[in-house]
Amino acid sequence: MKNFKHIALIATVLLLAFTAQTASAGNLLRKKNVQQDLVTIKGKVIDAESRTPLVFATVAVKETNVAIVTNIDGEFTLKIGDLSTSKTLEVSFVGYKNKSIPLSELKENGSKNIIALETAPIPIKEIVVKPLDPVNVVAKAIENIGKNYESVPNLMTAFYRETIRKNRTYVSIGEAVVEIFKAPYNNDLRFDGTRIYKGRKGADVEKMDTVLFKLQGGPVSVLDLDLAKNSETVLTKEAMKDYDYKLTGVVEINGKPHYVIDFIQKPSVENPLFMGSLYIEMDSYAITEAEFGFNLSNKEAAQSIFIKKKPLGMKITPEIATYRTKYREQNGKWHFEYSRAEVKFKVNWHKKLFNTYYTTMSEIAVTDRTDQEVIKFAGKDKVKPTDVFSDKVASFTDKEFWGDYNVIEPDQSIESAIRRLSKKLKFNDREQSK
Repeated sequence: MKNFKHIALIATVLLLAFTAQTASAGNLLRKKNVQQDLVTIKGKVIDAESRTPLVFATVAVKETNVAIVTNIDGEFTLKIGDLSTSKTLEVSFVGYKNKSIPLSELKENGSKNIIALETAPIPIKEIVVKPLDPVNVVAKAIENIGKNYESVPNLMTAFYRETIRKNRTYVSIGEAVVEIFKAPYNNDLRFDGTRIYKGRKGADVEKMDTVLFKLQGGPVSVLDLDLAKNSETVLTKEAMKDYDYKLTGVVEINGKPHYVIDFIQKPSVENPLFMGSLYIEMDSYAITEAEFGFNLSNKEAAQSIFIKKKPLGMKITPEIATYRTKYREQNGKWHFEYSRAEVKFKVNWHKKLFNTYYTTMSEIAVTDRTDQEVIKFAGKDKVKPTDVFSDKVASFTDKEFWGDYNVIEPDQSIESAIRRLSKKLKFNDREQSK
């Protein structure tokens, strides 16, 4: 289980320190720099009946590799370069009917477009005519990983964000455009790689009680949530021996019916493992989404996994650890699209009366990809699992910092935090080139 600690998203408590490091650009990013006449589409995805926002819905340009996900308010911003091939916007969400909208019908840089999705209920009795063994379904999904996922390397552009909240207040925010070398899924000898192209950060030292939670690994750790690629902890025949499985329903995703398979570690397994749901497409047995968490019933064992270093007199207990992974299908192959990790800790200082709660969140969304002219990254350029992302990027800059790159639309709380942090931290001309 070599990726177990990476997938658990280790948080390290260190004294506050900031450094910056230059990162290399890649072929796909350089190609994006020559694009002109960008069209920016903003919108909000909601449930057609309840009018509530749909969080983490996929918004993609159907004829291209360009895509993004909605934020916690269901909002998105999508920048589209080549309108000669970009004709249709497609929106999808678990349990809802896909919606295709001609780009010509959407307003550019004006009032936000409201996109309402209708539910697509699938009665389980109409699909499962005879008793279905969920263990066999998961086993077939494992057998078909090499067939369902990409067999050639891909170069991806992605947006990465990590935040830390103290109780309800944001105290640290970091964002970056990153480049990902995605190795073939059927080759165990080639590993994924990530490097930072452009990044920024900010932290409110006064609210951190002189210490700062730092997430070790940054985009590397959250990329390890690609369960189809990093399958050691859940998706191998050997790992299946540690879990119980249950078929809990059938839902529609991207117009196709999916089994919903819940899994949880067997009562006889002592070491803490994962628990959650796999969404497995019926025809191909491709795992297209996964929602799971870390079993925290054994607090002491969980603490040893999540916390690498802490000050004397501080007790840190993980309270919640949840993860989400999504894939996107194109030309019969499924590609990694999005992952998110959120971990909540209870912090108790010796001789202090009240506990403090810190919540760490990391997410990465692939916004473009190519399988042409893909070259593996040099080791010196890659982000290492032991690297701290906030030590590798500079402070916040102006609102045009991202240029023509697609990013996840921030929620209002983050926007307010960015404005506050920007006033505290000056961004000089030397850092702006990093």
